Amino acid sequence: MTNKSETKTVVLVDDHDLIRQGLARAFERAEDFVVVGHAGSVADGRKAVTALRPDVVVTDVRLPDGTGLDLVRGLRERDDAVGIVVLTMYAGDEQLFAALEAGASAFVAKDAPADDVVAAARHASVSPRSFTAANLADAMRRRMSPTGPQLSPRETDVLRLLAEGQGVSAIARTLFVSESTAKTHISKIYEKLGAANRAQAIMNAIRAGLLTGAERI
Repeated sequence: MTNKSETKTVVLVDDHDLIRQGLARAFERAEDFVVVGHAGSVADGRKAVTALRPDVVVTDVRLPDGTGLDLVRGLRERDDAVGIVVLTMYAGDEQLFAALEAGASAFVAKDAPADDVVAAARHASVSPRSFTAANLADAMRRRMSPTGPQLSPRETDVLRLLAEGQGVSAIARTLFVSESTAKTHISKIYEKLGAANRAQAIMNAIRAGLLTGAERI
């Protein structure tokens, strides 16, 4: 059994109650943590942390009244000792480095196992100013690379289909994936290319040499 004095306290910040409840159960199973508070917005997260002074804060990036990174920056400015774990649905390089620069202790994709979040919280509680992420080394290599944006093979397939003018449904059928998966690939492509829409993504891909002449439609 874990010694009570060694138990770390956690506040969960996410606007989806089911996600908070799932994470809470994962922390309960871990035994070395106790969830002392929940919040569904940046404002409520700040209030909960101020009132409860947890050892670790786990926050989503997308919240109804702003971004979880605003919460991270504010918490880090006031407290160097609090551990902060950032969760995100879109775990691309830009989000990873934004979390690092905001002062987070760890960065975890929402589709990762709940145990990964608990492991990140353990790191955050011990080394709040030391950043960890599953693909940090690869992200650093990509940032240092002079070759520009790096797409995965599947993202390259999706980019080519976008350039051909196919929509989400058509892309999903062509690649035998769900529409949700196709949307996720498209979002990651936009993020990596610094684009807000299809036209910008295609133009930026052309400039980066990611589309050949035959694919430029």
